[in-house]
Amino acid sequence: MKYDGKLLARARDAIDAERARNTAEQDRRRELVYLRIPEIENIDQEMRRQMSELIRLTLSRSSLLSDRIEELKVRNLKLQTHRSNLLIQNGFSPEYLDPIYSCSLCKDTGYLDGQICDCLKKRYNLELTRELSGMLHVGNASFENFDLSLYPNAPDPITGRSSRQSMEAVYAGCLRFAQNFPDVSANLLLRGPTGVGKTYLSACIARLVSENGYSVCYDSASSALGAFEQQKFSRDPGESASASMRVQRMLSCDLMILDDLGTEMNTPMSVSALYTLLNTRLNNGKRLIISTNCPNEELENRYTSQICSRIYGEFLELPFSGEDIRLLKRNQ
Repeated sequence: MKYDGKLLARARDAIDAERARNTAEQDRRRELVYLRIPEIENIDQEMRRQMSELIRLTLSRSSLLSDRIEELKVRNLKLQTHRSNLLIQNGFSPEYLDPIYSCSLCKDTGYLDGQICDCLKKRYNLELTRELSGMLHVGNASFENFDLSLYPNAPDPITGRSSRQSMEAVYAGCLRFAQNFPDVSANLLLRGPTGVGKTYLSACIARLVSENGYSVCYDSASSALGAFEQQKFSRDPGESASASMRVQRMLSCDLMILDDLGTEMNTPMSVSALYTLLNTRLNNGKRLIISTNCPNEELENRYTSQICSRIYGEFLELPFSGEDIRLLKRNQ
């Protein structure tokens, strides 16, 4: 995986800040215990002296080294046992003064055996998601806050199902996708009229997937496909380079959410860009979520048979229904 230096630096800064908070909490605990149980401070000083002596003996290569090491080991174990008992007797856990690490593998350094640790990868992906999904203001968007009561409960005269029943299934499908990502069997096609929750549930998925350490790119179809055109035709080298980086990230991020497909200007370039985005990600096993207001007939009029075939064949459709929630809330 190729890392962006700026984003990796921000991720390392976040790791450093977390380590500083943990160190400050450890110092606070030590001061509290030393104040309440002065004997523990004496024990810690004695164990530090033992460590210094052990280092000195090792460097001097003394003939008495092995005997002395065994003696120090016995004394150290006794001190540790006594220290733990003192903590317990005074209402603390035996581990209360142990070092505090957010990542037990790398000890909050971000690196393990010379390689980037998973904790730093997760931080990096969070930074990448912020960079790629600037237009997605999740606010309080979470699965816990999704309100099914906003959908009518009256049964449809044709299907016999209410919008609320349909949206319960849609909600379950979105939650299952987010919880199981990346081990999901299909991509998602969120289809339905304006204002019925497609963007909200997309944000819920983006939040949960990114919190689990995966990179998410959220963009409108117009903006995302426009980046392909800028990359190819812009006369400004800086703009072209920036667009090229955006395109590469859209192609390689863990999850791409393409919002409002069908609202972009329909040109040969946008159709070509959409095919490239779909084909590259699907061929590389990268997951996609597409939201659209367009029925199949409109998709087939706008896009090529190859694009429609990939959407129909490799996406699970979740049909949204209901009334415009923004209007409902405004009227309430």
